[in-house]
Amino acid sequence: MADGNKAGAKTALDPSDLYDVRSLLTDEERMVQDTAARFTDERVLPIIGPCFDEGRFPTELIPEIAELGLLGPTLPAEYGCAGLNAVSYGLICQEMERGDSGLRSFVSVQSSLCMYPIYAFGSEEQRQRYLPGMARGEIIGCFGLTESHGGSDPAAMKTHAKRDG
Repeated sequence: MADGNKAGAKTALDPSDLYDVRSLLTDEERMVQDTAARFTDERVLPIIGPCFDEGRFPTELIPEIAELGLLGPTLPAEYGCAGLNAVSYGLICQEMERGDSGLRSFVSVQSSLCMYPIYAFGSEEQRQRYLPGMARGEIIGCFGLTESHGGSDPAAMKTHAKRDG
């Protein structure tokens, strides 16, 4: 691949970024990607094989994920979140997925399916009550869709919640 800066100069092709997307990122987005990549390389990859063999989710990583601002990263800082843009969130998910699909699923379910609806549709009291704890990884959200009688049809769901305590 010829480099446009010098006639005939060649640049190395990065097989993990064939379209050179990284050159389009802002400094902040590159920092976010590097942070998530370093976490994946140093903390996820060394333990994920044994976790798989043991059939367990690496819950010990949740406080570190939260400390790095990877939970609810696009939500405002006033709720304990990082206030990042959507590109940064995509880069976080890409790097987490590189380490483990289940861990990326945890980050995206906590962020997009649990925290975002509270932010977008909840009252201010609900936002203050839940989002900071969720951003710190102290409150873990959940998402349910499939039921035995209705499959993945949300209109057919019959599950309900009852406060107990």
